[in-house]
Amino acid sequence: MNSKNIFYVLTCISFCTIIGAGIYEHIAVWPRAFSEPPQSLTMFQGNYAIRPAPFWAIVHPITLVLFFITLSLNWKSGMKNYILIPLLTYIVMLVFTFVYFVPELKSIIGMPFTTTIDTNIQNRGSLWITLSLARMTFIVISAFILFLGLTKADKR
Repeated sequence: MNSKNIFYVLTCISFCTIIGAGIYEHIAVWPRAFSEPPQSLTMFQGNYAIRPAPFWAIVHPITLVLFFITLSLNWKSGMKNYILIPLLTYIVMLVFTFVYFVPELKSIIGMPFTTTIDTNIQNRGSLWITLSLARMTFIVISAFILFLGLTKADKR
């Protein structure tokens, strides 16, 4: 196993970490958070609030760096497109994340506490979940493409 393969595997692991965390949030966090807002959003408020931002602030840059290293090491190989397509998909999804998903989520979870369910916030949360699942679908498909590259022989 050479450094190209090691970085390729590390990229796959890092990308799968993102997928795993996203799936976890979609199963364990978002349905509960958006169930009876704004009261159900208290999990993001106070001294003991869930704070996912530090995790994402670490894992995204690491994954991008690994992608770029892996792409540069495999630029002249048959694996290039199997790295490039997921990387471009990931970058596009990150743009959508920072343009829509993060601002909308911050807006929703920052709502002041009340015991009255706000159906407008529920609807916004439902739309956010639906669009986020679509985003996750693109990322999962691109992960399959990335993994397919591991099956290609280096023809440099």
